[in-house]
Amino acid sequence: MELILTLVAIIFLIMLSAFFSGSETALTAASRSRMHLREQEGDKRASVVIRLIDRKDKLIGALLLGNNLVNILASALTTKMMLDLYGDTGVAIATFAMTFLVLVFAEVLPKTYALHHADAMSMKIAPVVTVVVFVFAPVTNLIAAFVRGLLRLLGQKMSGVSAASHLELLRGAIEMHRGLDEKELEVIKKERDMLRSVLDLTDVTVGEVMTHRKNTEMLDATISNKQIIEHALNSRYTRLPIYQDNQDNIVGVMHAKLVLRQLRNYNGDIDNIDIVSMISEPWFIPETTTLFGQLQAFRERREHFAIVVDEYGSFMGVVTLEDILEEIVGDIEDEHDPIPESVKSDMTGEGYIIEGTATIRDLNREFEWNLPDEHYSTLAGLILYESKTLPQVGQKFAY
Repeated sequence: MELILTLVAIIFLIMLSAFFSGSETALTAASRSRMHLREQEGDKRASVVIRLIDRKDKLIGALLLGNNLVNILASALTTKMMLDLYGDTGVAIATFAMTFLVLVFAEVLPKTYALHHADAMSMKIAPVVTVVVFVFAPVTNLIAAFVRGLLRLLGQKMSGVSAASHLELLRGAIEMHRGLDEKELEVIKKERDMLRSVLDLTDVTVGEVMTHRKNTEMLDATISNKQIIEHALNSRYTRLPIYQDNQDNIVGVMHAKLVLRQLRNYNGDIDNIDIVSMISEPWFIPETTTLFGQLQAFRERREHFAIVVDEYGSFMGVVTLEDILEEIVGDIEDEHDPIPESVKSDMTGEGYIIEGTATIRDLNREFEWNLPDEHYSTLAGLILYESKTLPQVGQKFAY
């Protein structure tokens, strides 16, 4: 009878060990983002899982304590039983038997199952594990304090997970997003580019995506009403900066809708139109403004257009809401946009002919390159920065 009770106790302890091992794997492998989504949908078990994950040090400590207790107790009972049955030889038998039983049934099997069913298993076991953590809390707190003190003596510091670490995890998950066939790869590449761009909004400045002053259409305030109106109506842009005397002295912005409204009000009499009433006050922003900050500013001010200036107040270019949206979703072309030809295949089909004004960010996104863009934003900027010279026709660079 004693032998049967001992066997039952050993089997029960191995099952407890399997529970602790599987629980540890399930709760550490469970997706916090999916748990958060289920919590938002009202799943209370997901809330319990998140609370356990948030106290991971106490969770791991309690599960390891419970696992070691049952394993040691099971080994002790097995050794005693084998000693009673086989004498000193029973120690070796108990060692090999418990090693096999614990390894297979208390470690590999439950952990493998938990790894493949982490979310579902974690929600099922969370209430029980919560009780285990509460019961073992006094012991685990003492052990944790002892370990932290020992690490401090060894010169090691305990640091929490920073926001940057979470961002790196998110970036890593995005990079792991892969497709199975060519069509799916193309779709996933676009999705991945968009997600990358959203995460980069706080790192990219408006100076990197703006329309440079060289390519900005502008109006001279000194020309006649007729010339101003004709230029505004013939332009493919709806908003045009107006300057006085020189292009650094921008005095306003003209909107094509206001021009049409004035033409209607004055029955097309251009000479009597009040040009001043069609000009809105310019909104100046520094070129170092981040895209995320500027996107929020556009929303708050309900405007779509801003003048970019440098630290000296010189006009650098213009940035629009569309520029920021294109940074996220890619080029948004309408019937007025010219067909872009910044990148073309060469005659051999093995290389590319690229305009110097093509941005490094667009090239990296299109071809999955990793060209740096810390000190410049265009391909011309990269060549000038790296070569430290103005390139000649036909000159070659190896980079």
